[in-house]
Parts: sequence; C-alpha cells; structure tokens
Amino acid sequence: MSFTIAIDGPAAAGKGTISRAVSEHFNFAHLDTGLLYRAVGARMLGGEDPTRAAETLEITDLERDDLRSPEVAQAASKVAVIAAVRAALVDFQRAFARRSGGAVMDGRDIGTVICPEAEVKIFVTASAEVRATRRFLELTGKGSVGTLDEVRARDERDMTRVEAPLKPADDAVLIDTTTLGVDEAVAQVLALVQARLDG
Repeated sequence: MSFTIAIDGPAAAGKGTISRAVSEHFNFAHLDTGLLYRAVGARMLGGEDPTRAAETLEITDLERDDLRSPEVAQAASKVAVIAAVRAALVDFQRAFARRSGGAVMDGRDIGTVICPEAEVKIFVTASAEVRATRRFLELTGKGSVGTLDEVRARDERDMTRVEAPLKPADDAVLIDTTTLGVDEAVAQVLALVQARLDG
C-alpha cells in the first residue's frame, strides 16, 4: 500500500515534530525533505556547484552533523530557489513518497509541487512572532548563533521565490499551532489521517 501524507509549513511552526509523531504512530516512513536542501547547501558551502551537488546527492549526505546549523539553513534557502536544484531533487522525493507501506513527507512544497495527489495534505503554521521566537530559542539552546531577523528573512525568501513558493495547497487542511500544544496539534493530524485511512 502506498499512502502519502504531505505536511508543509514554514520554519518552527511544528511540522517536523508533528511529522515524526505521525510516522511513528502509523509506522510510515518519514522524510524531512528540508534535509535534502540543507545537504545541498552544506556541499555548496564546501565549494561545490549546487546543481551538481543536488544531482549527486546520496542518502549519507543527510546524516551530516552540520545540517542544522544557521549557516546551512541559510544556504539551503538560497539553493532552494535554483530551478535546476529543485528539479534534481523532485524524483528522489516522489519515489520516496510512493514507497510501499506509506510515507510522511515533511517540507515546504510537498502538497503543491512534489505530491499534489497526496492522500492527506496538511499545512502547519503559526504567527510570525511565535515561529521566530521558537526558532531563535531552538538555535540558542543548541549552542548555535542565530537572530530573529535571520529566521524572518528565510521565511520571506521562501514565500516569495518564483520556483515553488511556500504556500498551502488549495485542498490542504490548515493547522495553526500559535496557541496549540504539541499533543493537541498531533492529535488533530492523527484524526485527519485516520479518517482518510478509514475511507
């Protein structure tokens, strides 16, 4: 059985936490597609051409220790606007999404571009100030240096890019986590997925 759950949204809205919980609950494979762009960004920072890095990306590239750094996050957002980079990563993502046993795809353009036919589409969001504060606290808690302005700049770049801008699919269910706890948000998504599985 192939069953795709597309969970999109901006940074620090909670989509990663929700995606991991959903994949664990249903025993579906999980792919944080942002790691693909982070891995390309990391290789670009190492001096490689971003398109070439995307075309030769391997699963082991997603295991690098530096992928969550602010520098790599900014690089990921920059390479994500390159059409050739996005094209090189589309096939990888689509194949993962339709794998047997089900898949949870966590990203920024899954429901709109990568898997427009996904069985469930969720767009997780929160207020800009809440997201920026969450991300800032997450980064500083890990010993990384980041600023609220950097977080806002990344979201602005992703929402206004010409190629696959960050936006909800027309048929996505919107989950606003501004005032929701993690358990509440996860419960809402689990109920949506279960309803779809039940037909």
